[in-house]
Amino acid sequence: RVPTKETPFLPGNLQDEATCSVCLEFFKDPVSIPCGHNFCRSCIAKSWKELEMDFPCPQCREVFQEKNFRPNRQLGNISEIINQLAKRREKGGEEDEEEEGLCRKHREALKLFCKDDLRSICVVCDRSREHRAHAVVPVDEACEEYKEKIQGRLDFLKKERQELLEFKVNDDKKTQELLVRPGMGIKFNRIKKSI
Repeated sequence: RVPTKETPFLPGNLQDEATCSVCLEFFKDPVSIPCGHNFCRSCIAKSWKELEMDFPCPQCREVFQEKNFRPNRQLGNISEIINQLAKRREKGGEEDEEEEGLCRKHREALKLFCKDDLRSICVVCDRSREHRAHAVVPVDEACEEYKEKIQGRLDFLKKERQELLEFKVNDDKKTQELLVRPGMGIKFNRIKKSI
């Protein structure tokens, strides 16, 4: 079976076991029928809706004389867990697990930071071929280093902003002076002519 957006790949046959063969989605309110097959309650109800007798199993075609199905709560719980795993994987399980502070691959604590890949890794990842030649430091050390870099950049930007504000104030003063000067010259000329 090919994984779809609704049912991304899950290990082994878990996905198939948690999927209704009628709607091809994860079971919703699963029920078992006498032959042992399971379906969503709404799927089997739709399948048997127009029938008054001889109710066939949509999967194996065994026929039953009456509508007889019982809730399969255990399968419902398992299906819900698998559905949550699939949603997590679809959303980007890597991010979710890294938010928990665990490595996606090894389920180990993310205690190291790979400077080459700019991401947190676990001790097992550090020893792997993928990161062996990379610059790796403890997460705390990387945090301090980046805090210092960020603080240095903030200080530089604050200083630059202050210089720009001072330049603007000086520019505004000069503009005002230039606006006032021509007026002073005109007044001086009027006074001079009147004398």
